[in-house]
Amino acid sequence: MRHTFQGGIGAAALAAALLLTGCGSEPAAAPPTSTSTSVSASVPPASAAPDGRPKPTHVRIPKIKAESTLVEAGLNKARNIEVPPVDQPMQAAWYKFSQVPGDPGPAIVLGHVDGNKQPGIFNRLNELTVGDEILIDRKDGKTLRFLTTRKEQVPKDQFPQDAVYGDSTEPELRLITCGGAFDKAAHSYQDNIIIYANLAA
Repeated sequence: MRHTFQGGIGAAALAAALLLTGCGSEPAAAPPTSTSTSVSASVPPASAAPDGRPKPTHVRIPKIKAESTLVEAGLNKARNIEVPPVDQPMQAAWYKFSQVPGDPGPAIVLGHVDGNKQPGIFNRLNELTVGDEILIDRKDGKTLRFLTTRKEQVPKDQFPQDAVYGDSTEPELRLITCGGAFDKAAHSYQDNIIIYANLAA
């Protein structure tokens, strides 16, 4: 079964609202036939980070003992955002049409809260508090240290698009997963957990 988290890419990347799914899963009679997320049809074309830029390879969050490689999440032909399948709940993804971590602006990392009857990579994301460390390894061998500045749990229909995806002159990081109560009828969590973090000096 599929769960949803909602967001929107702002200004320089994607100006239209996005509906993201796949941040969690309960047991289902059959495996999901799609690993992508549904997206507004009005999403404009976007450009991935040029190959010469140091893309992220790993995310580590010591406090909650979360560690994963980062696969790239892009858009499919239906303008849907692809995410790791729910039978790989410990796999995190970097949305490649967001900023490269370490460059000015928000870099977006997505993760499942659960899946395949197991906890997901961001199952304990809601435990983070101000000052907690998030480490991003990049292809150039550098490790970037981000510090949590705030956490939000918001209903999906009140997703703070500008705050999450809006342009910034400083390097920032956003971690997003599902949270709150689980709506069995809709096969979806009702809220999103959003972690905001800034690059440490």
